[in-house]
Amino acid sequence: MTGGQRGLRRPEPAGPRRGGDELGALLGRVARGDEEAYAVVYDRTAGQVLGLVRAVVRDPAQSEEVTQEVLLELWRSASRFDAGRGSAAAWVTTLAHRRAVDRVRSEQKAAERERRAGASGTAYDEVAEAVEAKLERERVRRCLGSLTDLQRESVTLAYYGGYTYREVAGLLGVATGTVKTRMRDGLIRLRDCLGVDP
Repeated sequence: MTGGQRGLRRPEPAGPRRGGDELGALLGRVARGDEEAYAVVYDRTAGQVLGLVRAVVRDPAQSEEVTQEVLLELWRSASRFDAGRGSAAAWVTTLAHRRAVDRVRSEQKAAERERRAGASGTAYDEVAEAVEAKLERERVRRCLGSLTDLQRESVTLAYYGGYTYREVAGLLGVATGTVKTRMRDGLIRLRDCLGVDP
């Protein structure tokens, strides 16, 4: 009768509770730097952690990233596991859930920042372009001021007025060859002044 009772009692400690104690013992070894114990913890928890994280995060690639973070945290913070506060499995699950929720919140904040930046981005771009264009015009005006009168008039009529060499020559009362030479010299000086590569 006692033998039968022993036979009934023996499987009980081998149940889930012992498995939890075993995971806790493994975490204790991991806390002391036992790499073999960590390999066992990794194998036993990776699937469960990934499943939990995937249920929260949804995105497969991010779920894998978070799972790796959780498993790395198990290695780094195994010493924080306290068997008096709950099972090792519950502790691992809590770590995984917190990490997953943190990732979701982080992604939501990033999306919100991008949305706000996108909403204000157009106005900012327009202002930046306007300022840049104004500065560029001022640079060109300053550099045009460094040319001789004939060079400046030739360049201005040709590039801003849209006149041909011959028309510029007619308007200024000089030979077409002279206009071409003055314009060439003027453009070289402008290029040097503006710092534009040839």
